Formats: sequence, structure tokens, C-alpha cells
Amino acid sequence: MLSEAEEKRIPERIRGLVDLAHNLWWTWHPRARRLFRALDYQAWRESTHNPVLMLRLIQPARFVEASQDPEFLALYDEVMAEYQADLSRPSLDFPGPIAYFCAEFGVHVSLPIYAGGLGILAGDTLKEASDMALPMVGVGLVYSQGYVTQRIREDGWPEDVHQVLDHSAHPLQPVLTAQGRPLTLSIPAFDPPLKARVFQARIGRIPLFLLTTDVEENAPWDRAISQQLYTTDLEQRLKQEWVLGVGGMRALKEMGISPAVLHLNEGHPAFALLERIRQFMDEGLSFAQAIQRARETTIFTTHTPLPAGTDVFPFSLLDRYLTPYCQAHGLPREALLELGTHPKDPGAGFNMTVFALRLSRYVNGVSQKHAEVARKIWGGISFRGEEVNIEAITNGIHLFTWIEPLRVQRLLDKYLGSDWRESPDDPAVWERVEKIPDEELWAVHLERKEALISELAARARKRWQQGAPAANILAFGSLLDPHALTLGFARRFTAYKRPDLLLYDLERLRKLVTDPLRPVQIIFAGKAHPADIEGKRLIQKVFRLAKDPNFAGRIAFAEEYDQHLARFLVAGVDVWVNTPLPPLEASGTSGMKASVNGVPHLSILDGWWLEGYTGTNGWGFGEGEIPGDRNACDAGNLYRLLEDRVIPLYYERGPDGIPHGFVRMMKEAMKTVAPRFCTRRMLREYLEKFYKPAAVRTEVP
Repeated sequence: MLSEAEEKRIPERIRGLVDLAHNLWWTWHPRARRLFRALDYQAWRESTHNPVLMLRLIQPARFVEASQDPEFLALYDEVMAEYQADLSRPSLDFPGPIAYFCAEFGVHVSLPIYAGGLGILAGDTLKEASDMALPMVGVGLVYSQGYVTQRIREDGWPEDVHQVLDHSAHPLQPVLTAQGRPLTLSIPAFDPPLKARVFQARIGRIPLFLLTTDVEENAPWDRAISQQLYTTDLEQRLKQEWVLGVGGMRALKEMGISPAVLHLNEGHPAFALLERIRQFMDEGLSFAQAIQRARETTIFTTHTPLPAGTDVFPFSLLDRYLTPYCQAHGLPREALLELGTHPKDPGAGFNMTVFALRLSRYVNGVSQKHAEVARKIWGGISFRGEEVNIEAITNGIHLFTWIEPLRVQRLLDKYLGSDWRESPDDPAVWERVEKIPDEELWAVHLERKEALISELAARARKRWQQGAPAANILAFGSLLDPHALTLGFARRFTAYKRPDLLLYDLERLRKLVTDPLRPVQIIFAGKAHPADIEGKRLIQKVFRLAKDPNFAGRIAFAEEYDQHLARFLVAGVDVWVNTPLPPLEASGTSGMKASVNGVPHLSILDGWWLEGYTGTNGWGFGEGEIPGDRNACDAGNLYRLLEDRVIPLYYERGPDGIPHGFVRMMKEAMKTVAPRFCTRRMLREYLEKFYKPAAVRTEVP
């Protein structure tokens, strides 16, 4: 947040830049980004595309110059008019706001409080809610050390690096009371009493409220509660989730926000249901009535495809917080404990997913296949004799964030008109992709590929300046060839995602990457959870291969993977690869992001790809159970697809040098994936299936 003195450095004529910088609306509106670049391109780069920090870096003379530049002012006026018109649109008619709770929100790299896919989905959801004028508020935590950054040692091992975030350099503003003081909450059940402050990030029209315990009033060990995302310490994790759920609901109450609907994105914020029940009881309802009303107005989205993927807290640990909370507010402790007890394993502890399942009328998995898997995992969970029904609402991506803006979006504007922006979920609009000449689409793709390789080279150069070993610099992608078929694999490194399936037969792989006429190169990127030793070993395995001269520099591992690099990757590689062990891919949205940029998906038929694969928009393999050595079978199918179909299609060129067959598949990927797997379609489903019916039940006793 800029100080008053820093704001006054900016002439009144262009002081709207301050408000725009503090609203992440600019992140998905290309002209707004162009405005900041035009102001000072070097400061834009030095700030890592963070306008709040950028405005601090710029000299006062440049602001004066910009305020007198007719060309800059014309762009400024256009952007500000669009911004103000968007924010002033009337909201969709709804009984009250939808409170969307999540442990992480991945909106942009300038707000680094996310780890991966769950947070990116949450960020995309808030952006789409803004586009749809849906009355939603986000609730999460702000982590003073963000999520882990990993740098690769010379031996290939990823080292965890935690960096303290400067809240004042990020698009965060403290929520103030009517008296102008920072809003401070007392979180119940802690001894000594725990305080939390509330910050706000603005996502277009949508406020995102973020709590932190890293405040001076707290003891050092309590300040640490909100320091790191997904801490491995079990009690610290419970405290985080208590602050997120109970504290998040109290924050809304203090701000005068009464949600009509509660949407829990995964089980981490499920303690919000405790506080929601308590608040309903304060309004005069009995415990049974409060539970019923909370349940009737709650949506729970589960993402885990494994029972072990949920948080389970020992009863003795939970009791330290639940018992004093119940005693203070007259809640029946035993009844609440029972709601979080799995009937098939009652001694395991308090299961956050089971608790959320029982107290949510509306429950969904994040793909058709995942809902089927979830129903098997959680079969037998019931509430008052009624078994929990798990439906499917397949995840989507925010197209205006993930379709590359400089060239791909402009190409769509040219041939699809404004309809793709106004009705992104209309398949008829996307049929117009056929109008794009092959040579134009291919030229745009090659430009994005070169941009990706240049970005990797720039990152490698920076690491070289920081003292990284020369062999590491080569492994970061310094030798990549823009003319070679380029595969991309970027996601969290963990065993079930099998990032090493491409490495199963090293000699077969070596022949593919060193073929003098039709070479293949592979870019890997991702992080492992700090506690996931096997995931870190997989990174080391890939990185050592990237340093091996036998593979001719055609395998690269991109260090410090983040949302910024992801946008280069999904638009810049030729083919996106996904190789999870089925049925463990709940959804897997990275392939959607690639497809909408014209990058075909080569994936195991699991998660969303089971619904998205048509036979002409990418390649699929490995559906269902396979007896024997599953890895050997899947790797063999993957190599055969590459050798027999992918590589020939890419290198088969017409007289004009364009691979028209491959471009045909690029167009099919865009046409079939964009309308079906966008957040517009996803939020419409939530609205019709869950939000509207839940809102009607707000007054149910």
C-alpha cells in the first residue's frame, strides 16, 4: 500500500494509477497492463510486474512527464473509463453475498499467497465472479512468508527458501473500523488470547479479506501461525485452519457482512461452520435449528482423490480449542466431535472433510471422474440418516487470465469479434476459430515459443549472475531450440503425478531428443512440498538428466516455477503432457490453460481430460485399470504416441513450411476446450445447481 506521501508524488491528472494498482482487475485486462508498461517499462520489469512496487520505484519527473504526454493520457483515460464502468455495473440480484473460503488464493505473482492448483482455481473463481457481477467475497489468510520458493543446488536437490513478504509492497490494504483504526479480531479458544488483523485485496468488484496473526500484540509463537502456507506442524496447521474458519466468519460479522451462502473450497476452512452455527444461535435459533440452517446454505467442494488427502486432527489436540470454544458459547462438544468422526474409523480423529460433508447440503467433486471416485471414498457418510450426495462440477479456468494477451487474445478479437469476451462459454462463438488462417495461428504460436525460450534464458542469466554453477545454467534451458518439438510438463512434483514417466526408458528417450531430423525437447517445471522427500527426489532425477550431455541440452528444468512462468509455458510449448496415476487426478486444469492457447494436450485419460478428449483435440491414453506394471505400460503407450503420431504430425510440413495437420489439432483444442472448461461455465453451474437453491434456504429454521 502506498503511503500518502508516495501518492502525492503522482500528479492529480494521473493519480487514478494508485487505485488501479491496488485493484488486481488490471491483471486480466491487457490495456491496463499496457498502461503500466507505458509508464515505465524498466520499473515494470524490476518490480516483477507489481504496480504498487513499481509506483514507488519511478522518479517524480517521470510522473510529471507522463501527465503531460497526450499519447499516455489517451490510454490512461480509456483504461480508467473501462475500469470505472466495470466496477459500477449493478450486481446480480441475490439475497446476500456468497462467502468463498479457501486456504490459498492465486490471483497474481504480486500477491504470493498460493501454492498451486487449489489457489489458482480460487483466484480464477474470484475473477470470474467479478466479470459476472456475482456478489461474492473471498476469505483467506495472508502468509507473511508466502509459500516456499525452491532453488536447485549443484547436486540437483531443491532447497527451500522462505522470504518475508513486505505487505506494504503488495496490493493489500488494511481493513479499518469506523474510527479509522485497523480492524483487529479476538480469535476465541486461544490462551493467551489471539489477535488477528484483516487486510483486503480487491479482485475487480470482489473483495478478498485476508487474516494475519503476524501482529505485535501476539506472542512470537502465535505470530508464526500465519507465516507459512501448508505448514507441516500438525498443531500449527490446526491453528491456521481455526483462524481461517472461525476468524474468517468473525471478520465478516465485524464488517457487517452476512453471507447468504457459504462456499468452502476444500476442507481447510471447515471450522467456519462452527462459527456460522454459533452466530445463528446468537440470533435465537436452537443448536439443531442452527445446524440445519448452516447445512442448507453451505456448499463444499472437495478436491482430494484420496482419503489420506484430508486433514485429520487427533481428538486430544482438537479438544484444546474446541472445549473452551464450546464452553464459552454453549455449544454441545460431543455432538460437534461426532460430526467430524468417520464411521469407518472412529478413532482416527476429527476429519475436516467428514465434518464439511455432513454440514453441507451441496457437495461436489471437480470433474465427473473425481465425483465418482469421491462417492466411493466417502460412501457411508450421512447426516441424520441422509447420505451425502456428491455431484460433479468440473473445474474451469479464467480465459482472460490464461489466454496469452499480446498475440493470442488479439488474434481471437480479430476473428471471433467481441463475442468470445462477452459469451466465453458459447461453443458457437468458438467455432469461428476455423476462420483463423493457418499461417497466422502458426506465426503467433512460434512467437510465443520464442518468448518462452527467451524468458528461460533471462532467468538463467539472472541465476548465473547470482552465482549458480555453469552446469545448472545449461540445465535451466539455455540450450533450447525454438525449432524443435517442445513438450511441457509443469505442476507440483509428487509421486502420483509421475513426472518421471517420460524418463522411464532412458535410451528410448535419448533417441527421441537427439534425433537429428526430428528432435524433441522437454521443459519441466514445478515444486515439491517441503515435506515431500520423494517429490524432491523426482526433481533431482529430472535435473540430473537435464545436466547430462548425452541428452544434448534438450531437457530443461525451469527453476522457481510461479504463475508468471506458467503463463509463458502454457502458450509457448508445442504439446502439454500430463501423466498422473489414475484415478488420482481430481481435475488437472493446467491442460485446459494450454489447450485454450492452441497447445494440444497429451495426457492420461483421467480428471477433466476424460470429459474433454474428443480424439481430434489432443491425445489420450491409459484409461482405467491396467494389470501388471502400470508404469511400464503407460510409458510404452506414451512413447508410441510420441513416435507414431505426435512427432510425425508436428514435422509434416507443407510447401509453405507450416504443419497444417498439427495446426488443425491446435484449432480443435481451442474450439472444444475454451467454452466447456472456462470459469464462466463453471460458475454458471454453481449458480444454478447450488448458489440459488442454497440462498432460497437462508430462512429455513
